[in-house]
Amino acid sequence: MTDAEYTPEQALADGFFVVQPMTRNQAVQHGLWVEPSQSLSREAGFRVPVALTRAAWEDCVAWSDTDDQKQNTVQDETGRLWDVLIMSRLAIARSRSTRAHVTLHRVPRDGRSQEPQLVCLIADLGLGDKGEPVVTIMLPTED
Repeated sequence: MTDAEYTPEQALADGFFVVQPMTRNQAVQHGLWVEPSQSLSREAGFRVPVALTRAAWEDCVAWSDTDDQKQNTVQDETGRLWDVLIMSRLAIARSRSTRAHVTLHRVPRDGRSQEPQLVCLIADLGLGDKGEPVVTIMLPTED
């Protein structure tokens, strides 16, 4: 049997997963990626659309009043997002490729930490659904 004759149904029957590609817009709609506001992204120096993977958002941006109380520290999502955006923008400016390694300090959202810890992210300049330039910020493990 050739690959052309191998149907998704047969792949599933053989125990394989069928992977359907997802567009950037679908990833945002499904909550897998988070788009910051265009105004904040532009203020940080981005001229193209930016999205963070859900894992990068949860690790470096997400924060609530409950987190403030549990961790006895004052943070907010807008400030944490600004740090990610500005540090990503600076890393991209220094990079000589379409992929930049971003390092920044953030207070882990673990229910107990109060001191910032170093975290590394990747800012990837790629193409969007219509071939337009876009930036995706992710954890190194998502590469």
